[in-house]
Amino acid sequence: MKPGSAIPSERELSARFGVSVGTVRRAIDELCDDNLLVRQQGRGTFVAVHNRDRMMFHFFHIVGRDGTKETPVVKMLSFRAARADPRESQGLAIPPGAPVVRARNVLALGGRPVIYDQITIPRAMFPGLTMRAFRDRPNTIYHLYQTAFGITVLRSLERLSGVLADAEAASVLQVRVGAPLLEIKRVALTFNDAPVELRRSLVDTSRHEYFSDLAKSGQPPAA
Repeated sequence: MKPGSAIPSERELSARFGVSVGTVRRAIDELCDDNLLVRQQGRGTFVAVHNRDRMMFHFFHIVGRDGTKETPVVKMLSFRAARADPRESQGLAIPPGAPVVRARNVLALGGRPVIYDQITIPRAMFPGLTMRAFRDRPNTIYHLYQTAFGITVLRSLERLSGVLADAEAASVLQVRVGAPLLEIKRVALTFNDAPVELRRSLVDTSRHEYFSDLAKSGQPPAA
């Protein structure tokens, strides 16, 4: 089903799959919890859309030190075709040397560069993706994946660590070489936990920090 489309009624789904309405309702509840579906009062249940207003802060966790959330201003630095190196091959579950696209973005918050994103996606999953379409998208990157290529990012795996800015990162983020940065390594996953994107984000945390409310993203907080 396409993003934004209404799903059949619970009774229709019950008849189609030969299960009780209660089972269908529980399944829909779980899909809503996972942000795959969204209920609209008085209208029905719809396939969720990765729009900026609804999904931005589900995957974007950088906030001001006072907790302020701000939508970043994104500038693309580069977009080029390449061949998967061993790290990309393993992370994306594609053969070594398979065609990939590498994009580099800088994200500004409060008028200052704060995040340097290095993104790799498999070309086979995004045939025909052009630099212009990627750069001039009217919404988020994940919205582009979903609406243009039918690929929905359901969740992500992230690893955080501290690194020192090299010359490239220092130039992009306008910090000194050797300045401390937060490194976020993310694998974005679609259905059946298939990887669709590798992303390495370098974050200047002098005025910002990483914040994730797991309870609100449908996952229980750690014990």
